[in-house]
Amino acid sequence: MYKILTVIAVLFFLPTAIVQAQTNDEPAPSDTIEIPERPEFDFPVISIEDIEGDAESHDISSLLQGSRDVYVSTAGFTFGQARYRIRGYDNENTVVTINGIPVNDPETGRVFYSNWGGLNDATRMTVTHSGIGVSRENFGGIGGATNITTRASQYSPNTRITYSNANRSYTNRAMFTHSTGMQENGWALTLSGSRRIAAEGYVEGTFYDAWGYFLSAERRINNEHSIGLIAFGAPSETGRPGVATQEAYDLTGNNYYNPNWGFQNGEVRNSRVNNYHTPWFILSHYYEVTPDILIQTSAAYTFGRGSSTALNWFDGSKPHPDNLAGHDPRPDYYRYFPSFFANDPLNFERYTQLWQTDESFRQLNWDMMYQYNIKNLFTQQNVNGIAGNNVEGNRSQFIVEDRRNDRNQFVFNSFANVNVNPTTTLSGGINVSLAQTHQYKLIDDLLGGDWWVDIDQFALRDATDEDFAQNDLQNPNRLVTEGDRFGYDFTGNINRYEAFAQAEWILPRWDFYLAANVSQTTFWRTGHMQNGRFPENSLGDSQKQNFTNFGLKGGTTFKLTGRHYFTANAAYLTRAPFFRNAYISSRVRDDLIPQLNSETIMSGDVSYFIRSPLVKSRLTLFASEFRDQTWSRSFYHEEFRTFVNYSMYGVDQRHLGAELGMDINLTSSLSMSLVAGTGNYFYSNRPTVTITRDNDRELLAEEKTVYWKNFKVGGMTHTAGSVGLRYNAPRFWFVGSNFNYFDDIYLDINPDRRTESALADFVESDPNWRSIIEQEKLDNNFTLDIYGGKSWRIQRGMFLNLNISISNVLNNQDFQIGGFEQLRYDSNNIDGFPPKYFYLYGRTYFVNLVFRM
Repeated sequence: MYKILTVIAVLFFLPTAIVQAQTNDEPAPSDTIEIPERPEFDFPVISIEDIEGDAESHDISSLLQGSRDVYVSTAGFTFGQARYRIRGYDNENTVVTINGIPVNDPETGRVFYSNWGGLNDATRMTVTHSGIGVSRENFGGIGGATNITTRASQYSPNTRITYSNANRSYTNRAMFTHSTGMQENGWALTLSGSRRIAAEGYVEGTFYDAWGYFLSAERRINNEHSIGLIAFGAPSETGRPGVATQEAYDLTGNNYYNPNWGFQNGEVRNSRVNNYHTPWFILSHYYEVTPDILIQTSAAYTFGRGSSTALNWFDGSKPHPDNLAGHDPRPDYYRYFPSFFANDPLNFERYTQLWQTDESFRQLNWDMMYQYNIKNLFTQQNVNGIAGNNVEGNRSQFIVEDRRNDRNQFVFNSFANVNVNPTTTLSGGINVSLAQTHQYKLIDDLLGGDWWVDIDQFALRDATDEDFAQNDLQNPNRLVTEGDRFGYDFTGNINRYEAFAQAEWILPRWDFYLAANVSQTTFWRTGHMQNGRFPENSLGDSQKQNFTNFGLKGGTTFKLTGRHYFTANAAYLTRAPFFRNAYISSRVRDDLIPQLNSETIMSGDVSYFIRSPLVKSRLTLFASEFRDQTWSRSFYHEEFRTFVNYSMYGVDQRHLGAELGMDINLTSSLSMSLVAGTGNYFYSNRPTVTITRDNDRELLAEEKTVYWKNFKVGGMTHTAGSVGLRYNAPRFWFVGSNFNYFDDIYLDINPDRRTESALADFVESDPNWRSIIEQEKLDNNFTLDIYGGKSWRIQRGMFLNLNISISNVLNNQDFQIGGFEQLRYDSNNIDGFPPKYFYLYGRTYFVNLVFRM
């Protein structure tokens, strides 16, 4: 990291001598803020902050940071492919709003851009305040705030028709957008629709089928009042890729091996299918009290389906040629790998041959699962006793279940911006969110069988009475068929109330801002099933959890000249725990994580900007501290030989780093970009963990210390750099290339391997000691991207644009971009549950053709 910081410093200050020769104390010409077309990718492309002030009467213009900040755009797209995160933040630290309405998920705080996927033209008016800074619609987060403007009158009158072809998650895309602008009759209308599809994506066994629709209508009542209605949604159905161990990749000769699919009657079928559709409806009132006082008030409602299918089985045997013992239909189950037979040379060779030569062995065998269910190969012993009556038909041994997370949410939001005078601007607002997430399972496909018994097979193994294994004591021994709910059924209730205020001051040499917010969060669980393991605290409303939180932030800009600026920002805030992380096992009970507290976040950054005709650049140093986070997972624990709830609390993280973005005009047509980001993101304390059995209240470990202080926050790239060249020809075409470098990539670690009990059987000199506790760092790597485009004017007012991009031109398919240690591990066999890895896609392309008029 320190070598990278040295390079950043050299790259940044080298051009300043050139710039200084041109610098004087006069204001630099204001940059034109443009909102470029945002390309369609599998992750969001982020723009940067737009801090504007009325500085016409001042000696030096305030810092204008347009949406084309080269660092943020490169980090969002080019680096994002390698799991790079700006400043190492998860996206719950950025507040995203659509027309002022926050759209972060209330259960997790995260932003799911797929909710408006494919609507690029309709959502292209995006302004992002990156990092800590001024935000006039809401308080924002330490990662910044993004507002997507969808007000109908803000769209320019035009029609756009787009066709795209690619070899990524989808292969074909079509989009249509039409905007009227504000018409003489006082109406403005924008319509947009899209379709994205792939029979098979880049990864074998995946597919993509997604639509998008958008409507924005506005009625101008008079010069002060307008009413707007916005509706949008993006229904999608996708077959998911999988993640595997290196052994699976090596045996198949494919670093994109996908264990989620197999053939059924000769057709490809994926077991892990996502099916999402959560439309939004927003009604807004725009009130221009005076040219200096603007008030926007909105009410929004969203509802919809979140669906993810997966296999389930009851005491199943893997259907492979000779039915060697196994109890898992997944092809990548650890007992089916050659390494499991390391001490059995015959089976080691046999399984190696099966993996390498028999495709049906290394994929799901749907036909065999159907045969087991239809022919009733699973014995019906004790079935009558379980069901409580005589049963006819075949009991399914294998099924596909649908894990649902349906939601409905009401949001009320109102904010105001007041220009008190040419040097002072005030902003403030309120936001109310009332949300419910309904989580349950459905029988999606019985795979040829007739019914499934709604009991917990793991609890059945340890059952001490007839009720213990019941998933619902209100309906014991229930036989469920396709479309029935089973397993678990509960609602998460999450209410949040927030108010914020902000003041900005623009002075001749200094700009300042201060902002504060206060919020109240209340959440509770409502169970719709009475679980046999937890009959007292699974049904009905749980106790309500209440958290009062606040935030403070402020910053300043020093205008050395019209081309040299220095900024500093700081924030201190507390945040209520998210519902998803608050409960030990919300599926079946309302027990809370021990010592559930609000999280504390502290962050600051300092930056130096150059804005000149030849060089536009930003160098930023940042530091952030996260305290009292919670971490909760469920997995099979080898030592306790049962599924456990692993609840860790008091988790602290520290993020330190630097960012550099430079855009240099070498000539009038040739430009160069230099971008680098590096960080040291690590756990800064020794948190405490409590381990409970998933199937009863037995406490397996209490206040156990996890020794992971100074271990890296894994699963992402910490350091990335890019050098790019772009040529803009006079005849309306361009071509460019980027060379990208990635380093400091660490695996996401298993905390239980950093405890005293994990090392109890070893001495420090034992090689296995370090094998257990050391964190794997992946190899550094590089990619090369090229792109180009051309525009044609067909006739007056009609244009045709063609853009082509090729990523990873050198087809580097050995680039590990992340991974994780499996939570399940065996200290007596360190390699028994090896890590799983993600690989960067090889050479991919994207062709975009746009007709506009």
